[in-house]
Amino acid sequence: MFTRRESFKEYITYYPIVSLILLIHLILYLLTNLPIFPNKYLLETMIGVNLYIVEGEWWRLITPIFIHGGFAHLLFNSFSIFLFGPALERILGKFKFLFIYLVTGIVANIITLLIEPLTYVHLGSSGAIFGLFGYYISLVVFRKDIISQSNAQIITTIAVLSLIMTFLQPNINIVAHIFGFLTGVIIGNFSESKGKKIISSYKEEWYHLKQQLQRTKKPEAKSVIIWIIIFGLAIIGFLSQ
Repeated sequence: MFTRRESFKEYITYYPIVSLILLIHLILYLLTNLPIFPNKYLLETMIGVNLYIVEGEWWRLITPIFIHGGFAHLLFNSFSIFLFGPALERILGKFKFLFIYLVTGIVANIITLLIEPLTYVHLGSSGAIFGLFGYYISLVVFRKDIISQSNAQIITTIAVLSLIMTFLQPNINIVAHIFGFLTGVIIGNFSESKGKKIISSYKEEWYHLKQQLQRTKKPEAKSVIIWIIIFGLAIIGFLSQ
């Protein structure tokens, strides 16, 4: 599910929205960093600045989702989307996937505007990425027909690890991470629960998870590789700030 074996052409064909997001990341990174463009002007026009948003520059609730402050920041966020976006795009369809990505990112920026001071400045797609993680959690709980047990363990571990790292790293928009994630969970709950009781379903999933942890066996080689990828992402995340 999270292992990519497609060729470049196949990847673009199968996951057009993920590919488009990655292309926008790269283009905006070049435009805001190469000296042959008015890079400083473009960056200052697109980053999220609460004061300017309040004064009417509403596009700053959207544009920060697609720009990054440095190459490591770009690499970490883009690799996360490259790795975890395709499966969700195939499950949801391209239009619903794009809707989830944009809405969770925008909500994360709106809550940032409401909670953080007017002088607060932010950029990056982390709020939207955490929104995807949040939606995955709802799939883990309500759609066991499309999320296997092993993949459920992977995505749950990644989501928990990412949330923990939010509080350990400096210069992180904690508000965007948390509320992007919660928005993804909430949208996923209403979209995927299909009449099931939400609270009861999460309690049942938590009980099932504890049982799994109690009878954990020696991990397979494939699982070890996945864990290496997870911790590799964590290290890159630390270095990107």
